[in-house]
Amino acid sequence: MELSPDVVRDEAESYPNRQPMFSMEQEHRSMLPNLLGDGDFGWRDAEWVVQWHFRRHLGAYPDRSRRDAENAYGDNDYEAVADALAAARTTDDLEEKFTALTQLRGVGGELASAFLHYLHPEEFLVVSGREWSVLEAAGRVERSYPDSLTIDEYSQYLEACRTLATTAGCELRTVYQAVWMLSTDYEFWHSIPRGYCNRGFVGSTSHHLRDILCYPTIIT
Repeated sequence: MELSPDVVRDEAESYPNRQPMFSMEQEHRSMLPNLLGDGDFGWRDAEWVVQWHFRRHLGAYPDRSRRDAENAYGDNDYEAVADALAAARTTDDLEEKFTALTQLRGVGGELASAFLHYLHPEEFLVVSGREWSVLEAAGRVERSYPDSLTIDEYSQYLEACRTLATTAGCELRTVYQAVWMLSTDYEFWHSIPRGYCNRGFVGSTSHHLRDILCYPTIIT
């Protein structure tokens, strides 16, 4: 099974009810692009993006890694953050955007993708191992999630998501919402021995992901 338009739409439809941060995401997606890009933001506005990136995992992200990243980001001064965001906002070159953001303390490829999403919600998506793992299981990316995300790998992720959005006739963030819903079940199903798939084993909220993992030979 592939990530068909029906799968994308079905999974994304459940996102607002299953992701408690949905309303806040909507609010900040409309508010932050101008604030962050124009430099007319408070420290907590930009900090929210950092905190959101980790807290959207709803406790599943390793706490030590989260604290280390948030503390490292906190070592930046306001001017450095403002300059990096302005540079990322004004250039049309993705590599330049990515580079400007990753110059900040504590900001690697993942956090850069989170900032890119809230600077340009219609063009870019956030990424972590959870989203990537679903695309990998569906044959949409070529390798496992890297230890440190590079611009080339982020570009590959974006291209895969944009292709899905075009095929499904939906917005880019709809693809993110669908993949995120599938990712909430990925670790559970990935740990199940393949034999269980043929014994009517039930436990995931997503039959789409179960089919991807249990019947990989029919992924196209």
